[in-house]
Amino acid sequence: MSALDIESARSALLNGVIAYPTEAVFGLGCDPRNVEAIRKILTLKDRPEDKGLILIAADYSQLTPYVKDSAIGQDKRFSVLSHWPGPVTLILPARDTVSPLLTGGRDTIAVRVTAYEPVRELCRKLGTALVSTSANPSGKEPARTASEVSDYFGDNIDWVWDEETGGAEQPSKIIDPFNNTVLR
Repeated sequence: MSALDIESARSALLNGVIAYPTEAVFGLGCDPRNVEAIRKILTLKDRPEDKGLILIAADYSQLTPYVKDSAIGQDKRFSVLSHWPGPVTLILPARDTVSPLLTGGRDTIAVRVTAYEPVRELCRKLGTALVSTSANPSGKEPARTASEVSDYFGDNIDWVWDEETGGAEQPSKIIDPFNNTVLR
């Protein structure tokens, strides 16, 4: 990713929504602290606020502003964190300060440390975790190319990274690591 691409993404992230490739599909993302951008994503997708959103990151430290790390006991820490990096989204305790738009009003948050290097690089260079929800209006197939993102959303996306997805057939698995329940 060129310096120009990073600056364009950083500029778009300040106030808007970006689209980028993940392991399987394109994701819509924004700064998880930007409530207006989160609302824009929910509106674009026609997604209910109570569903919550996933955060994706380059490493666990980018998620600690959102995850209530102290609620992960030492006896569970290895089994919880051993899923990463990888295509596994975990349901972890959320900090009280996290927007209910991210948690869906629950006391947990869905988070993933991706192993897909382009997204890891994006998160590293932007210096933040990103909201990561599939790039599609509710009820439609997720976009798998930058062109499909444009077809769905036109100029409503502030920056689109025209890069290939990781080629996975299915979106990330979602697990509650405290009881090993697979939710998706």
